[in-house]
Amino acid sequence: MTADIDLIKLYSTRILGLAADIPHRVRLDAPDATAKRRSPLCGSTVTVDLTLEDGVITAFGQDVKACALGQAAASVVGHNVLGRTEEEVQLGRDQLRDMLKSDGPSPDAPFDGLEVLGPAAEYKNRHASILLAFDATLDAFAQARKAQSA
Repeated sequence: MTADIDLIKLYSTRILGLAADIPHRVRLDAPDATAKRRSPLCGSTVTVDLTLEDGVITAFGQDVKACALGQAAASVVGHNVLGRTEEEVQLGRDQLRDMLKSDGPSPDAPFDGLEVLGPAAEYKNRHASILLAFDATLDAFAQARKAQSA
């Protein structure tokens, strides 16, 4: 019963508010790259479209089919991803992973809103879903690089 109560606490009002406020939910018509990531454990998926100019995200679209934790992470990413470089997105992803897996500090700005997901560190089965938005965005960057070099 204690685990159930802890899980209920995890889904705080703030997390549920973020999950209900995911920006850029419209897929892009002509993106430079598209990537889809799926969490094999829970089946959550995030598909990301990117348009880049000089290595900076100028347009972003996402289709999020995830639990509230994955949706909350996608919300924070979506609210802060425009104008970011691949290095900035990678840093945010690495800091989130470290917060979840290694008791690291909360991510730095602009992704500092992810600190709300700190309590999810105890729920390893949720980590992949929480990282999906970042992972799909980084995959899209890689695809855009590949397309430019072709």
